[in-house]
Amino acid sequence: MRRTHEISNSSFSGPEGGTEHFIAMDAPPDGSFEEQIAVLNTRYRDAVGALGLEPETAIFRRLFVSDVMNQASRIVRSHLVSEPSEGPVAVSIVQQPPMTGAKISLLAYHLESDTPVRKDRLSRNHIVVEKNGLRHLWSTRLCASDDTGDYSAEHQTRQVFDDLIGTLKGEGGTLRDDCMRTWIYVKDVDVFYQPMVDSRRELFARHGMNGTSHYIASTGIEGACAHQHDLVAMDAYSVLGLAPGQVSYLNDFERLNLTREYNVTFERGTRVAYRDRAHYFISGTASIDRHGEVVHKGDVMCQLDRALGNVDALLASGGATLKDMKYLIVYLRDPTDHARVVSYLDTHFADLPVFIVEGAVCRPEWLIEVEGVGVAAHRQPDLPAF
Repeated sequence: MRRTHEISNSSFSGPEGGTEHFIAMDAPPDGSFEEQIAVLNTRYRDAVGALGLEPETAIFRRLFVSDVMNQASRIVRSHLVSEPSEGPVAVSIVQQPPMTGAKISLLAYHLESDTPVRKDRLSRNHIVVEKNGLRHLWSTRLCASDDTGDYSAEHQTRQVFDDLIGTLKGEGGTLRDDCMRTWIYVKDVDVFYQPMVDSRRELFARHGMNGTSHYIASTGIEGACAHQHDLVAMDAYSVLGLAPGQVSYLNDFERLNLTREYNVTFERGTRVAYRDRAHYFISGTASIDRHGEVVHKGDVMCQLDRALGNVDALLASGGATLKDMKYLIVYLRDPTDHARVVSYLDTHFADLPVFIVEGAVCRPEWLIEVEGVGVAAHRQPDLPAF
């Protein structure tokens, strides 16, 4: 988060799909890890109560931590992962140290609804949320878990996707048709990003995703799970039961090119339209131009400005603006850039939940990357309700 101890939230309410809440907060930077977890949990429960939310509205949480191998087991034992009154909740735990000096930060997603919502846990890594005839599959902490003996990024990429593909198949879905968003965490991204990309490209081709179809909105960024030899981990979000025409892909070819032009396979953004709203899943976006080249090498503030301009252009291509973003995650390669970046974001996005975490981007020349989720009003009565 930006300011130490800050708690913020952003919500969207529609006439037919209920209210979506995005809650963000930081632990205090002092104290032991157990003390920080306890304070964070108290703040979170207080924030949920202040919004008038029932425990069962909890759908998803992501915890950004500073030392996942030493912290994950303690997090798993906490109420941040499992609270019986909530029912199943998808919980992501990723090593991307918060830039406030805290050991842990929290992003939470809650859904209030006047229509019934059913949550089912398929496995430790997958929950299904059923609402208005649609099934939303939240998949978290997908990784090899040290048990394969093959410590290659290529193999582990196939393994995490195979887990997702198998779960989708069991629910009657496919990777190509139903997965909307992935977050891929790569240990030592300067070394292992390319093997991940190559493996993903081959896997996508086998599942009918190529230059003539579409890909999936994604962030590929430095991060780690809690297993020593895992090089690749992943979270994902899928929606089963969407009608034709609900999904479209975002780009502005005056500013950005197709990723396949530099041999990478992801969508820059995906828009999912419903009867009363549209969701915007903005992929990791850096200071890149329409030729696929890095812009403003060595200047983090100019790169931030270009990246945000690119995000705004992506949103505009789908009828939204930066004002429709519900949160931003900002990844910094060099922690010493934090002070200038936080000052800019506090000035220009004072009311928006923003996380700034340490995470190297896939090209060393990129000093910063931005991603997030937007929700905007959209009226199309013939579409399914969210």
